[in-house]
Amino acid sequence: MKKGKPEMEDELRSEYDLKSLRVRRLGSGRKSFGPITVRLEPDVAEMFPNADAVNEALRFLIRVMQEKQSPASRLELNTSLEQTDERP
Repeated sequence: MKKGKPEMEDELRSEYDLKSLRVRRLGSGRKSFGPITVRLEPDVAEMFPNADAVNEALRFLIRVMQEKQSPASRLELNTSLEQTDERP
């Protein structure tokens, strides 16, 4: 018996142009299509059990800050928060 390389069964169509494919970057430099990710320092992260707890604490801090500010400053803060808010 003759041992040769077995023929590969290629399921790709001939019209596919594999040369134009891009390689996805891995790590922090890659494009993100999901929600914004924020990295917490270890000492801060151990104070919060999950993302919901962090968001609740930050919203509380925002409310406290808004109560301490003048009405004009509060309006500016609300406008900037609405522009960056990406909650589902």
